[in-house]
Amino acid sequence: MNERPLAPLIAIVGRPNVGKSTLFNRFAGRRRALVDDLPGLTRDRIVEAVEVAGRRVLVVDTAGFEPAPTGSLGAAVQAQARAAVRDADAILFVVDGQAGLLPEDDTIARELRRSDRPIALLVNKIDTLKHEARAAEFHRLGFERVRAISAEHGRGAWDALEEIVAALPEAAAHGSALAADVPDAIRIAVVGRPNVGKSSLVNRLLGEERMVVSDEGGTTRDAVDSVLEGPGGPYVLVDTAGIRRRGRRDRIGERTSALQAIRSLERADVALVVTDASEGFTDQDANVLGVARESGCATGILLNKWDTVAKLPASDRERLREGVAMRTRFAADVPQLAISAKSGSRVDKVLPLARELAESGRRRIATAELNRWLADVTHAHEPAMAQRGARKRPLRFLYATQTGVRPPSFVIFCSDPSGVRASYRRYLENRLRERFELQGTPIRITLRGRREKSRGARPSGGAS
Repeated sequence: MNERPLAPLIAIVGRPNVGKSTLFNRFAGRRRALVDDLPGLTRDRIVEAVEVAGRRVLVVDTAGFEPAPTGSLGAAVQAQARAAVRDADAILFVVDGQAGLLPEDDTIARELRRSDRPIALLVNKIDTLKHEARAAEFHRLGFERVRAISAEHGRGAWDALEEIVAALPEAAAHGSALAADVPDAIRIAVVGRPNVGKSSLVNRLLGEERMVVSDEGGTTRDAVDSVLEGPGGPYVLVDTAGIRRRGRRDRIGERTSALQAIRSLERADVALVVTDASEGFTDQDANVLGVARESGCATGILLNKWDTVAKLPASDRERLREGVAMRTRFAADVPQLAISAKSGSRVDKVLPLARELAESGRRRIATAELNRWLADVTHAHEPAMAQRGARKRPLRFLYATQTGVRPPSFVIFCSDPSGVRASYRRYLENRLRERFELQGTPIRITLRGRREKSRGARPSGGAS
């Protein structure tokens, strides 16, 4: 059983209208490679987690490069695109094979060649073999990896992605050295929308009666991760940007902060979602919570500025609590802690909570114990019959095993995975949490069919 590795970031870049988004959608929507997506940060999906040759990577779409953008919005777009390049572990540089080599391509190539990341030049819109000669002129840009592709039809696209991933070292993602320097540290991402008190909380944690051991560079060149000693051992506070709410003028800034937050969550064991309790639990707070859960981090909610809430009448405080409960129904197992970063009230409980969450995310369960649980829960509540055409057949659960941690991941073999209803999947997950104290951490359950030895078939099924 392996822990979740740090996923490298692959940025798709190029001038406008060369097919970057088409290529991104090709990678995101292909069933054989799509592991999960990270929705909710923006209306446009900007990042997809993709499995390539058994390795998980993050593919990010970017705005088109323009050497001389006009207006503040244009400049913001270009800042976002260049931030993606700066933070990437590898780059797919897309050009238009039908339009031919343009001066803008040459300008972008000169900028990219300053990077020390692996770069592949993808000559797009080469839809047939007879058009491959069009790619020849692009060798003048000076890149070793040049491949003719068609993002629209998929021709050569996956080969290009597999080639660039193969060029990455196993510990490609920036920030890996930090984990090696402090191997036993619990890495905590403090996330949330802007102005909820994330920086105040981090400063309070660093400034209390604990010694700051050192500061080390994090995933991006500008980020700084703080290492400190706390209850039970070392911790690393992972730097994050505030995740902005949706809006037309804030879209570009949101994409930049969203990407930074996703990278921070990739490096973290625990995500602490900080909210402004005086404003209640907003849609954007729920959005951030959902992204943290989808990333695989064990997650807790910090209701900050509770000192202001404490001054409200009891009826108002109760309404706030009810509002939080209503908006977090989709993650009812996530623990909540009311604090005040400004006054320091209950901040001493934050690191112990983070340690409990990390232990939950790393929990390993013996196979024998897991199968006793499976027998108990399926006996206590049998699944509905599986419908096969006009016939109904009983569902039988055969065997369970744990396949990973961070988050805890399990495979359950049964007679017909497609016949297991969503409600029964939720039942299994909830009973699993109760039996093995897995509160606060996402759980990945994959259902697979039993092996048909006579046909030599492989198990089939899907992840929940």
